[in-house]
Amino acid sequence: MTNFKLNTNPIALKENIVAGDKYRITVLSSALLRFEYNETGNFIDEATQVVINRDFPATSFKLKDNEDGLTIETENIKLFYNKKRFSSEGLKVKIYGTNLNYNSDWSYGMKTTNLGGTARTLDAINGATNLEDGVISRNGFALLDDSSSLIFNEDFVQPRQEQYEDIYLFCYGHEYKRALSDFYKLTGNTPLLPRFALGNWWSRYYRYTQDSYKALMENFDKEKIPFSVAVIDMDWHLVDIDPKYGSGWTGYTWNTNLFPDHKELLEWLHNRGMKVTLNVHPAEGVRGYEDRYKNMAKALDLDVENEEVAEFDCTNPKFLDAYFEEIHHPLEEEGVDFWWLDWQQGTGSKVPGLDPLWMLNHCHFLDNGRDGKRPLTFSRYAGPGSHRYPIGFSGDTWITWESLAFQPYFTATASNIGYGWWSHDIGGHMMGKKDNELELRWYQYGVFSPIMRLHSSCSEFAGKEPWNFPLDIHTVMNDFLRLRHRLIPYLYTMNYRAYKGTPLILSMYYHYPESWDAYEVKNQYFFGSELIVAPVVTPKVAGVDMAKTKVWLPDGYHFDIFTGTVYSGGRFINMYRDNSSIPVLAKAGAIIPMTDEIMHSDFLKNPQSLNIQVYTGADGIFTMYEDDGKTCKYLDGDAVNTTFEYLFNGGFDSTFTIKRPVGNLEIIPKKRSYKIELNAVTDVAVEVYIDGNKTEAIYNYDKETHRLTVVLNDCDLDEDITIKYVGQHFVLQHDYAASIYKILQNAQIEYTKKDEIYRAATSGNKPNYLLNELIARDLDEGTREAISEIYLACIY
Repeated sequence: MTNFKLNTNPIALKENIVAGDKYRITVLSSALLRFEYNETGNFIDEATQVVINRDFPATSFKLKDNEDGLTIETENIKLFYNKKRFSSEGLKVKIYGTNLNYNSDWSYGMKTTNLGGTARTLDAINGATNLEDGVISRNGFALLDDSSSLIFNEDFVQPRQEQYEDIYLFCYGHEYKRALSDFYKLTGNTPLLPRFALGNWWSRYYRYTQDSYKALMENFDKEKIPFSVAVIDMDWHLVDIDPKYGSGWTGYTWNTNLFPDHKELLEWLHNRGMKVTLNVHPAEGVRGYEDRYKNMAKALDLDVENEEVAEFDCTNPKFLDAYFEEIHHPLEEEGVDFWWLDWQQGTGSKVPGLDPLWMLNHCHFLDNGRDGKRPLTFSRYAGPGSHRYPIGFSGDTWITWESLAFQPYFTATASNIGYGWWSHDIGGHMMGKKDNELELRWYQYGVFSPIMRLHSSCSEFAGKEPWNFPLDIHTVMNDFLRLRHRLIPYLYTMNYRAYKGTPLILSMYYHYPESWDAYEVKNQYFFGSELIVAPVVTPKVAGVDMAKTKVWLPDGYHFDIFTGTVYSGGRFINMYRDNSSIPVLAKAGAIIPMTDEIMHSDFLKNPQSLNIQVYTGADGIFTMYEDDGKTCKYLDGDAVNTTFEYLFNGGFDSTFTIKRPVGNLEIIPKKRSYKIELNAVTDVAVEVYIDGNKTEAIYNYDKETHRLTVVLNDCDLDEDITIKYVGQHFVLQHDYAASIYKILQNAQIEYTKKDEIYRAATSGNKPNYLLNELIARDLDEGTREAISEIYLACIY
């Protein structure tokens, strides 16, 4: 069992502990408390399935202890405890120093207004489902109950010898980011994903053959669509087996009728830069027809002659050793990179409290990294602490608008329990009906979700290949799949940021906890540090032929990265989008590194050329993170950081600087080319300086997009590069007349109304003139709102 050990630091500092005969209180931080009560006075210091680190720094607190009870006071809380069995009257906490206006008092047993965590699965759910709790709430308190967790012994997990109350109280008020940071400190970091995981995944429950799978990948090539992961569902193994063995749901033997030379296929996929995961349902164990049954049976001392079944038993260390060494490791040696664990058989096992799903996730993830590679598994959520075993498989979802509409909220809220890497069946898996618009919107959401994995059932008509859709939708699908890979430099930096404690996806209230508006837009979220995303999750509005999405924008400028529209914030806006895009807003000062090196193994490398999108209106800084993308050397700091900085300077002589990279430069190319695009600006002259010395500048200005582009080829990486935008430039709104023309062109209204409205829009009169015209012409709500959105986008 040597592969299955976590690094843990479970013993708290003595100076953080206040204890009596039957109770123990650990002040882990000024806002994080551990409460234990046991009539026997025995307490555990071992790591649990959830909590692996209690070695927090010493916390300053005041203790007053007398016969009636004790009080503990930190800079954030004041606690009263009567030193008896926990009760609502005997255990109370008050939060200090927050912006809470009410409900800042907690007592044992009290329900909190929890903002939610996540759920085990979305299997067979049409729309919403109930969520477990996270570690943040609007009234400032959240409870993590660890009483039922098993504990780690030297080699395995086991039930506690005594059951007693063991709870953690998070008292962070509205300091949500701090609460999440300490949750990670308590339960472990989210591991850094390998680079390939951030690309597009192709998955389908379908009886492919070796030749048909290759042909499919070659068709994607012809369309110039990149994929990074080949997910081969259960038909890779024998399914139609002799009934005497049971069902074919579990299997570990390649189906040679479909895949006559699977080793060649795996090598072929690897040569294309793709990684491979296979679906397994391990519940039925290893049976006599399997290629490696005899090896497994011998390892477990089973009756080989009578084909005694190697029953699945995650509670047996001997079984687990054989399960990996005799079954999975040989398949990995042939080219399988990681496993899709499709456990659907519930939470029970021979050890009370040990969920087989948790055990599979724990063991598979750690085993996958046994040779120094960066580990990965793909499985359902098994409770708090599951973020240590990415990636999450959310299950078999229905193909409905209701399911799509729930996923952005579900994904963002999962970050409240630290679970940042959900992978959904993008496009839906089953049921539902053909809906081209729904599939397109799901694609678009998928690109701006943690993992972009297309999936569908075995129906001949359910394939998610873009060419199965009308040309206009097909084209947009292709564009978005390419965009996902173009975003890899940005996404990989956010991947590192997630490892350091900030998930890729965060609800709006993380940055604006005191704004009631931030809680209202449940489907809107931050996508990394630079972008806000509001996916389209409803069909188009009749008449205007566009979909409507309610968006809340914080104060400041916001730039739609697709349409070029500049919005002023501090308000709600109904945003209308045609098929070509969804609302994705860059903040003022945003810096987004991208690349065009997206096909095959190119995207696995740190790119030789970067396209850097910069948005004006405020200062911005972005440090791009790079490492080898595949090993655990990052744990020792083997990486490179390159800082990009934009100084707005009120729009006068603004500068953009690429600072020389810091770290192991062997990881990145010796030279790099850059295309820096400054968005939404007026045309100005450009000067380029390398280490302070002026050099020739290649630049151009696009009058339609208001984008100023500077090209720098084959730059040495041991020099700072500064671009100076000479003189005064302004935040420039795009051509709203062209946008209004496009809306009117597609609107299903009378031609005379179109002409009159377009004349009003281009007359040069003040906005209220056009608004009055829109009202007077008795337009449908969709067309009126779509035009108003454009005309009133930027009101500063």
